[in-house]
Amino acid sequence: MPTICAFFGIVIRMYYDEHAPPHFHAMYNNDEVIIEIETLKVRSGNVPRRALALILEWAAAHRRELTRNWKLAREHKPLRAIKPLE
Repeated sequence: MPTICAFFGIVIRMYYDEHAPPHFHAMYNNDEVIIEIETLKVRSGNVPRRALALILEWAAAHRRELTRNWKLAREHKPLRAIKPLE
């Protein structure tokens, strides 16, 4: 599963051959959430509240790049790194 971004101990990844709707995985310590790109809704999982706030802030700022990476993953093409939250 390619890592597309990492910041503040949070790792953002996308799988190839994933099911719809478009989403990404965010890991923090031993916790993981799956978040829909379009709505930024948590589909499953749980991370601490502060980590989730950072993930959602980052995703809102990079929704276009996340969508582009989703399309690349569906085509089995290399994913592009996305700038981390600063």
